[in-house]
Amino acid sequence: MWSGIDSFAEQLVHFIVGIVMARVIAPREYGLIGMITVFIAISNSFILSGLGSALIRKTDCKQVDFSTVFYYNLGMGCILYLILFFSAGAIADFFKEPMLKPIVRIVGIDLIIRSLTIIQRITLVKRIDFKLLAKITIISSILSGIIGIVMAYRGYEVWSLVARMISFSFITSLLLWILNRWRPTIEFSRKSFKELFGFGNKIMISGIFDTVYRNIYYLVIGKFFSANELGYYTRAQTFNDLPSKQITSVISRVTFPILSEMRENPVVLKGGYKRMITSTTYISFVILAGLAAIAEPMVITLIGEAWRPSIVYLQMLCFVGMLYPLQALNLNILQVQGRSDLYLRIEIIKKLLAVPIIIVGIIWGIKVMLVGMMVNSLISYYINSYWSGKMINYSMSEQITDILPSFLVAIGSGLLVFVIGKLIPGGYLMKMISQLLFGAVIVFFVSELFKLAPYLYLKEIVLSRFNSIRTARNSSI
Repeated sequence: MWSGIDSFAEQLVHFIVGIVMARVIAPREYGLIGMITVFIAISNSFILSGLGSALIRKTDCKQVDFSTVFYYNLGMGCILYLILFFSAGAIADFFKEPMLKPIVRIVGIDLIIRSLTIIQRITLVKRIDFKLLAKITIISSILSGIIGIVMAYRGYEVWSLVARMISFSFITSLLLWILNRWRPTIEFSRKSFKELFGFGNKIMISGIFDTVYRNIYYLVIGKFFSANELGYYTRAQTFNDLPSKQITSVISRVTFPILSEMRENPVVLKGGYKRMITSTTYISFVILAGLAAIAEPMVITLIGEAWRPSIVYLQMLCFVGMLYPLQALNLNILQVQGRSDLYLRIEIIKKLLAVPIIIVGIIWGIKVMLVGMMVNSLISYYINSYWSGKMINYSMSEQITDILPSFLVAIGSGLLVFVIGKLIPGGYLMKMISQLLFGAVIVFFVSELFKLAPYLYLKEIVLSRFNSIRTARNSSI
C-alpha cells in the first residue's frame, strides 16, 4: 500500500502539475526537454549500474557493501556530469537547437544529486519502509510542483520545467539524508564491489539497452520531425506511463525482495508470481483500455485544444503499454533466480528488433512507428515469458489463460465507454465524467458477475485492509 502511495502520489502530483503547466507552456518547450531525455536516462542507468538490485537481492548485506556502492555511484555521477557538460554543444548541434546547450548543463546536475540518493532509497527498500519513502515523495513532488508552476506563470517557459526536475531531486535527497539513519563509512571494498558487480553489471547493461529502447523514440522524433511533434508525443507518453509503468514499478519494487526470499521454494514462488501477474494485468488492462476510450475529452478538458494532436498518440501508446507489465514482471523472475546473464541476452535480442521499427518510423511517420511498437511488444512478451516460464513452470499459454478474462473485460468495457462518449451530447468535461462513471460501473458489474479471480483477490485485500483499520479505530475508542 505504501509503495503504491509513494509511486502514485508522485505521479499524480506530477500529472496535476503537468496539466497546469501545459496550459501556459507550449508543446515545443516540452519537446526540448524530450530531446535530452535519452542522454539523462542513459547516464542514470550507468549510475544505477545494477548494483542496487544486487544489494536488494543479497540477504546478508554489510555496511561495507552499502558504502562501496555509495562511493561508486557518487564517482560515476560526477564523471557522467562532466561528460554531459562538455558534450552539451554537440547535442545542441545534433538537434539544431542552440537552447539545448545551457539546458543540458543545468539538467545534468540532477545526476550528481541522484547519485547521493540511491543507497538511501535502497536501505529503505530492504527494510520494506515504503511509508517513509511515500512521505518524502509527496513532500518533494508538491514543493517542486509549486516551484515549476510559479516559474511557468512568470514566463520562464522551458526553465520552469528544468527547475521542477532539479528541485524535486534536491528536496528528495535532502529529506532522505535527514530522515533516514544510514550514513556511509569511509571504506571501499574491492571484494564487495566485485561480488555485487558480478551480478549487477549484466543488469546495468540490460538497463542501458532498455533505456535506449524506451527513449530512442524521443531522439528520432526530435531529430527527424520537430520539437512540437516531440512535445505532443511526450505529453501522450506521460498520460500512458501513469497506469502502465507505475503499477508495474510498485509491484516489482515490493515483490522483488520478497520473491527473492521465496526462490528456494518453487511452488510458493510460482503461486506468488501468478497472483502478481494476474492482479497487475487486471488493473493495467482496465485502466489503459479506459484511457484510450476517453483520450479525446480528457486531453481537451485537462490541457486544452492546443494539444489535440497528442490524442491519437495516446490511444496507440495505451495498446503498447498494455503488455509492459507482462514483459517487466517476466523479466523480474530472471533477476530473482539470479540469471542476470540470460536477462542481458534477452534484452539485447529484443532491442535489436526495434531497429527496423525506427527505420520504418523515420520513413513513414510516427503513427506507423507506434504500430511497429505494438508488434514489438507482442514479440517481446513471447521471449520474456518463454524463459521465465521454464524456470518456475509457468508457461506462456498458462499465463495467457490466466490473463485473458481480464483482457476481454477491459477491451469490451473500453469499446462501450468509447461509444458512450460519441453518443453523449454536451461539452468534453461532461463526456469525460459520464464515460468514467459508466466504465467503472461496467467493469465492477462484469467482474462480479463472472467472479474474476484477480478482481476477487484485490477486493479481498481492500476489504481486509478496511476491516483492520475499523477494528483498530474501535479498539482505540
